[in-house]
Amino acid sequence: MIVVVLGGIRSGKSDLGEQIARRLGEPVTVVVPAQPEDPDFAARVRVHQARRPPSGATLECGPDLPGALTSVRGTALVDSLGSWVAAAPDFGADPTPLLDAVRRRDASTVLVSEEVALSVHPPTESGRRFADTLGALNTAVAAIADRVLLCVAGRVVPLDTAAGALDGP
Repeated sequence: MIVVVLGGIRSGKSDLGEQIARRLGEPVTVVVPAQPEDPDFAARVRVHQARRPPSGATLECGPDLPGALTSVRGTALVDSLGSWVAAAPDFGADPTPLLDAVRRRDASTVLVSEEVALSVHPPTESGRRFADTLGALNTAVAAIADRVLLCVAGRVVPLDTAAGALDGP
């Protein structure tokens, strides 16, 4: 099972991703594709770690998210794809190795990501490059997912495929 959970900052997406991962089966390994570089981000990571069950593991993998996913046994919870893109040089995160790694897994994968399409248009070239890269990555992982959910204000909206949306009610 591949599940993508999208949402804005503080939308509840990480909590939802954790709940889904636990339901998909133990053990759960949380894969964090960025190392905390500033005190605020490090504090956020500690808050997330504190609410997870002690049976789970956390793997801080840095830029090698595809490689990390191949080493995880059991359910993998990736939190978050935005951190992976932000940590890549020039935001050049290549989705192909990630998609291949997710498809090859023999256990469930939950991918949490920031939804950039609902935010203010970035005023800088680097901001636009980040939004473009993450938006394309979100679209690519959603295309291979069994379920895609949007989390807004702690509420969940299941998202249909484009073909499903065109079928009508």
